[in-house]
Amino acid sequence: MTAFGLGVLKLSPHAFWRATPREIAAAARGLRGGRSSAPPLARPEFDALMARFPDEAETHG
Repeated sequence: MTAFGLGVLKLSPHAFWRATPREIAAAARGLRGGRSSAPPLARPEFDALMARFPDEAETHG
């Protein structure tokens, strides 16, 4: 799994060790063209996630 994360996905060591096995597996499915078993989010669910986890404001210096 380490070779896949670092070599194929090209994750940094920091990103690799922070990733969960489920996230690595999802990346592997994505490379094979596999489909997620979860249905896409409905708009209200997506909006709720965006409100809970907003993007950080960009700073231009």
